[in-house]
Amino acid sequence: MQYVINKTILLAVLLFLLQACGPAVDEGQSLQQQVTSAIASASDLPADGLMVAVDGGVVRVSGSLECEDCGGMRTPGGEDTIQQTLGAVIRAVPGVERVEFELE
Repeated sequence: MQYVINKTILLAVLLFLLQACGPAVDEGQSLQQQVTSAIASASDLPADGLMVAVDGGVVRVSGSLECEDCGGMRTPGGEDTIQQTLGAVIRAVPGVERVEFELE
């Protein structure tokens, strides 16, 4: 029997496991800093054109998903795998309750 694993789900599970097994998150570090750090650490995400705002557990991400390493492709908000991966990375950060996108 052959199983097909969705890359986004696999990434989210791996990030969750890394956080669960890794060092504890600095309690003094804000949720915004944690989310920004998680995005910057993901090698397949275009972190340069993104802005992160946090209100409680709601993370709002705005900016552009233009990705030079993705062949210059641009992903409009609400479509394709770059936004799905971005959402999975953000949701893996403890304390994130919801993610909202305002992407170009």
